[in-house]
Amino acid sequence: MDQLLQHLVNALVLGGTYALLGIGLTLIFGIMNVVNFTHGALYTVGAYAMYIAAVGLGMNFFVALPVAVVAGLALGALIEFTLLRPLRGADIDTTMLVMIGAGIVLQSGALWIFGGVAKAVPSPFPDAPLQILGASVSWLRIFVFLAALTLIVSAYALINGTRLGRAMRATFQDHDTAALMGVNVSLIYTATFALGSSLAAAAGALLGPVYVVFPQMGDLAAVKAFAIVILGGLGSITGATIGGFALALAEEFGAGYVSSGYRDAMGFLIIIAVLLVKPTGLFARAERIG
Repeated sequence: MDQLLQHLVNALVLGGTYALLGIGLTLIFGIMNVVNFTHGALYTVGAYAMYIAAVGLGMNFFVALPVAVVAGLALGALIEFTLLRPLRGADIDTTMLVMIGAGIVLQSGALWIFGGVAKAVPSPFPDAPLQILGASVSWLRIFVFLAALTLIVSAYALINGTRLGRAMRATFQDHDTAALMGVNVSLIYTATFALGSSLAAAAGALLGPVYVVFPQMGDLAAVKAFAIVILGGLGSITGATIGGFALALAEEFGAGYVSSGYRDAMGFLIIIAVLLVKPTGLFARAERIG
């Protein structure tokens, strides 16, 4: 029973960051119809921004986290404005190649600046773990889960309860009609890419202190983000959230009760099973983001 609870706690912590990755990607993919191959690199950027702020600049841990999120937001807006906006209306192959190139540049830049040696972000929390019904969980992991949950709720509230969110949903349904109704579609695209990028950066900033920070850390994160979007259904924030937690549960329990060597494979087996039953994903919504 203790082992079961331990796996459940670990999955919840990991699932929150997976959900952030999935939400960011589904927003960009759903609204802009752009396959964001920089998503993993932006995850890495968030982790390194956390490292620079907390270690390099000596900021308080709790101040460094929003700084890392803002860094992802600003970089996302810059990528959309300089790379994607000039390609508006271009064929999907050209856009994909540009985004792949941007991802390579970001990853290579991190390797060139920081080197290949992994960096550690010190935790401000006590080393002694919290005991919950026989399960041990570090205070840092509890904070990561609560911070991720807060960001997920905030993203959902923004999309469903603000004027910007309504404009995003209108653009998702029909960007031409939205433009005729007075929506600044170009601004919505920039805001969408920036928001999605900030969520990816937030996931990296949260997991960086839990593990270590290194240039290639975003590669697997990107693959899992795409898997979450496929599992939850394109255009659904709810689906991305549930898909993130479902993937984390599959990985954690697969590693615990089958083999740690198949940790990543377990989640993808579930995705294959879901796609065989419902190819559009579990929570796909053709008419809205939400």
